[in-house]
Amino acid sequence: MADILPGERPLVLDGGLATRLEAYGCDLGGGLWSARLLAEDPDLVRRVHRDYFEAGADVAIAAGYQASVPALVARGATRSEALALIARSVELARAERDAFGSGLVAAGVGPYGAARADGSEYTGSYNLDEDGLYAWHRERWRVLADAGADLLACETVPSVHEARALARLLAETPGVRAWISFSCRDGERVNDGTPLREAAAELAPPHADGRLVAVGVNCTAPRHVPSLVRAVAEAGLPAVAYPNSGERWDAEHRRWTGTSEPEEFGRAAVDWYRAGAVLVGGCCRTGPEHIRSVRAHLDRAAP
Repeated sequence: MADILPGERPLVLDGGLATRLEAYGCDLGGGLWSARLLAEDPDLVRRVHRDYFEAGADVAIAAGYQASVPALVARGATRSEALALIARSVELARAERDAFGSGLVAAGVGPYGAARADGSEYTGSYNLDEDGLYAWHRERWRVLADAGADLLACETVPSVHEARALARLLAETPGVRAWISFSCRDGERVNDGTPLREAAAELAPPHADGRLVAVGVNCTAPRHVPSLVRAVAEAGLPAVAYPNSGERWDAEHRRWTGTSEPEEFGRAAVDWYRAGAVLVGGCCRTGPEHIRSVRAHLDRAAP
């Protein structure tokens, strides 16, 4: 972990990639979501990575969350083109990081439910068991593991079964490091109902030969984060925390409700850091202004 985290200071992750693309006027409707831009407008994907680096992010999460071979093939790509697009997600983030001059790149590894595009990444209600999830993730995992990222971001994981499958792949991939971040239903439980404390304890060393650099939570309400981070810390693991803005999605009217103030988000990030988070950022509905606030508050709070 020492070669990823500089001393005792936390690393700042970026914010919502799709949120920023939408701010630029992109219509991300359809099953590929932001992954569609890997083919249609890769320069804009790079621009979003640059926006977050300029806002103070140390880590860019590449645009692979909803990119999968089946989803890309279903929308017209050949198999080889699909694999190349998945790798391109990392290549774009690396290119912008290199142009900026510093930072890390995390390959985005979304859950199986993201590829289904049916909301099941928030429930874990799948038609695959752990072995099936392991097999489904394996091809994309290998592409991303070879794409030159500094680590893999396994994010919005809704179930302990999927986390186990990803941990198996990590254990089988020498030299690769990753974090596993769960989507959680409240301040205690993963979306499948498993207490996060139990899930984190199961993933703790000696699993993955110490290459699992953090476990934590994303795409979850900020108010739940402090107790979730403490649960990970109590399991003996560094924590990652990048919740959504705090707004709520009204599925009936298909709109976001509530407000999110970047200043308030930045202040809250200090609490997540003090609870044990070593990687801190934002997910859905957070933008560069949120990350700029997180950076400023953590710079004042961290030793």
